[in-house]
Amino acid sequence: LYPPQNLLASSNKMSSSGIAVGLKKGYPVEKKEKVPRPSQAKARLSKRTRMVRDLVSEVVGLSPYEKRLLDMLKTGGASSEKRMYKFAKRRLGTHRRALKKRDQVKEVYGKIRARAAMA
Repeated sequence: LYPPQNLLASSNKMSSSGIAVGLKKGYPVEKKEKVPRPSQAKARLSKRTRMVRDLVSEVVGLSPYEKRLLDMLKTGGASSEKRMYKFAKRRLGTHRRALKKRDQVKEVYGKIRARAAMA
């Protein structure tokens, strides 16, 4: 009728108590380890891919809309970040992509300013 005592006291992995009611109701069983799905690793960049993308962006430069974002950053005042975000969102479609692109352009601008300060 009740589960064996050794199952109840074995490890804290189990969330069930063996009692039919309450927060931890149900028969105590060991939880399976979840195998990561391929979709979880989809956005992870390999070293080679990152290097190739950096090289390509260095050689090709910025696209016209990225140049406009950079110009907004250079000329903009207090609300430049918001305008950059809105412009990027309209061009790229999603909130997350827009934020990422804004940060990327800000990084490029930082590198340009650092290079100018060195010279």
